Formats: sequence, C-alpha cells, structure tokens
Amino acid sequence: MTLPVGLDVTGRRVVVVGGGPASASGVSTLLAAGALVEVVAPYVCEELAVLVASGEVAWAPRDYEGRHDLDGAWLVHTASGDREVDDAVRADALDLRVWCLAATAADSTAHLPATTSVAAGDVTLTVAAHTGFDPALATAVVRQVGAVLASGSLDLRRRTPRPGSGWVALVGGGPGADGLLTTRGRELLSVADVVVVDRLAPQGVVDRLPANVRVVDVGKAPGRHTIPQDEINALLVEEALAGRAVVRLKGGDPYVLGRGGEERQACEAHGIPVEVVPGVTSAVAVPAAAGIPVTHRGVARGVTIVTGHDELPAVPNGTDHTVVLLMGVGRLARSAEALVAAGRPGSCPVARLSPDHPQPLEVAHL
Repeated sequence: MTLPVGLDVTGRRVVVVGGGPASASGVSTLLAAGALVEVVAPYVCEELAVLVASGEVAWAPRDYEGRHDLDGAWLVHTASGDREVDDAVRADALDLRVWCLAATAADSTAHLPATTSVAAGDVTLTVAAHTGFDPALATAVVRQVGAVLASGSLDLRRRTPRPGSGWVALVGGGPGADGLLTTRGRELLSVADVVVVDRLAPQGVVDRLPANVRVVDVGKAPGRHTIPQDEINALLVEEALAGRAVVRLKGGDPYVLGRGGEERQACEAHGIPVEVVPGVTSAVAVPAAAGIPVTHRGVARGVTIVTGHDELPAVPNGTDHTVVLLMGVGRLARSAEALVAAGRPGSCPVARLSPDHPQPLEVAHL
C-alpha cells in the first residue's frame, strides 16, 4: 500500500544517479518542483547536457562511489541502467533513511505519480495517480480527470477565504448559445464567487451555476439602462477588493462594442488582476448562423463592424464590403439613408438578424 504524500523539494538537494534518458525525465520533474538537482554519472545524455551547461543541474562526472554521495540529500533517484549500481544506491538510501525513486517500482521507497495541473482562477489544482506497475494507466487516468476539471463542469470554488484582493475575468459568452462559450470561460465560471451578467450572455450557462454563486444582472435593453457603466465598473472593483473571484460574463466578445476596455481600466486602476477571455462576436456568428458569410471570395473582401446607436462613420461604400450594424434597430432607417447618401447603391442586399432566430428576419435592399 502506497501512502500518497506530496513532498516539498523546493531548494532541497536531490541526487540523481545515472545520466541516461530515464534519468532526464525524472530530472525535468524535479526541476519543475524546485529541487536542487545533482547528477552522478560518468556521462550524461544530450537533454541533461543542456541542463548542465545552463547551470540548472550540477554534475559529478564519475561513477557512484557510495553513501557519501547521498549526504545531505532529501531524495534520491537512481536509473543508472546497471542493476548492481541501482541496488547499491537503494541500499544506501535505506540505511540513511532517504526516500528512493528506483528504476523499477518494486525497488522504490518513493514513487512519482502521473500528474496533471489545471489552473482554476488563482489556484492551480494538481491531480496525481499511482497504479504501481502500470504507469500508462496512471497517465491515462490523470489526463481524463484533468479534462473533466478543465471542462468547467465541476464546482472548483475556494472553500477557504481568499487572502487579499480577488480578481476579475472579462469573459466573452459568444452569441448566446451555451455551446459557443469557450473552454476557458467555463473554467473561470467554475471558480467564480460572483458573476456579473449581461442580457445577451448564454442564459443556460448562468442557470446552471450553483446556488452559492451570486449572480448580478446588469443587462441593458433598448431604452432600459438600469445600471450605468460607471456603476458596473465600481461593482467589479468592490467585489474584487473584497477578495472575491469575479466573472463579468458578456454576450459576444468583451472588446467588440462591449465596453470591456473601460472595465479593465477601472479594475487595473485599483491594482486588480484582470484576465480577458475572447468570445465569438455576434457580428460574425449571427450572420454565419443565418448562412451569410461576412466575407466571401468574389463577393465581399472585407467587413466593418460599427454601432448602430450613433451616426455612421465613413465606411467603404462598395458592395464588396460588408457593413455589420450592432444594436442598430432603432436607427435602422437613418443608417440606410446614410449608407445610400455615402454612395452605396440601393441594390445592395440587406439582412436584419437576431441572435434569437437562426434565419434572417428580413432580407431586402437599401
């Protein structure tokens, strides 16, 4: 029976006996854990030679000479390729009460499990599996468990208070369909304490959040802006400074007419870490769902995305350039007049689309 225990080898001496590829794999793992690694071997393989040349690994270019080579070691790894040498190292480690990672699991007093790490907000989760004599099975298990953790389907919120301030993630929710939210977006939602949500964010994803997640609806609709942008900025700052993990879940992409830049600046002005997760913008996703490519060889060679709330800026007036008006229903007639006045022909095809409908609501001409 193996007791699963994590060893903190940061800044501690670990001796590796053997300089071949089997040792190189163990050395890489030990270095990643912060160990001070010394290799004892008459030669080293190319991978270890690079680490030695860079100063990351110390090298004693000789054969193993006995237990004095293990003085001051917290852990020893032996994979010399010589059974007698490995047995001697293991015996000396036992006498010195130093844990030993041997070339074969049966000879080891310590074991390196297969591991994978998943970033869960400001916490990194490490999953380890040990199966004794079947390391390939252990590797397969941790990969599958890691995939589940990364999917965002599990509740990975902290169970202890977060020291200091929290963080904010501006997550693009895509054009509204749950399946078009990115994997990274789901990961961050699985660790969020507070979710500040827009009207066009994927509602199914929000509905499935655990009851202990506080959801704040700041959605805007035409003619109804219940919470001004300054107050939304202040809310993000307040929650993060209170030590909470905050996801600002938006429809589309945070930086495509989503005021994500303003929210990021507000948070960073208070020293709050901010991550931006791109989303599939409705400017291209909704036309695509309706069977309309915004660029197509021989038809449209470019696309301009503008807000329909204001007077239209100058846009290319040829029919080979697509213009996408977001939030443009209220000024649609005036926008059409402006496009024609700027030189776009009245024969230019127009489609009125909605994220709620897979087919165009209307197809006409200017």
